[in-house]
Amino acid sequence: MKVKISDIKVPKKRLRADIGDLSSLMKSMSNYGLLQPIVINNDYILIAGYRRYLAAKRLNWFEIDAKIVDVKNKLDRLELEIDENTVRKDFTFDEINNAIEVKEKLSRPSIFAVIANFFKRLFGIR
Repeated sequence: MKVKISDIKVPKKRLRADIGDLSSLMKSMSNYGLLQPIVINNDYILIAGYRRYLAAKRLNWFEIDAKIVDVKNKLDRLELEIDENTVRKDFTFDEINNAIEVKEKLSRPSIFAVIANFFKRLFGIR
């Protein structure tokens, strides 16, 4: 669901002390939108997605996608924040290399496509 960014309450104490550089996240959000919603509780207290929240604010977004979970106590909020930031798996080195190879292949047209486009233009075929 969409939530007004101004309605979100951010706890003063968060586990993540170092938010890092947000520029790549902001670029991704500008290009593709928010791929993963932030997580808030019924009182609109931010539980997970602090970097996404900050990036959206810096991009001057009015609202953001949020998942609302029914969590009231601080212990459950803390456990959700820990879980959201640790229970994931980064790409392996081989997976990153494979992604780069596939991207390079997809961004370069094959010689056959170049020849076909040449003849299409030559003969006015659409």
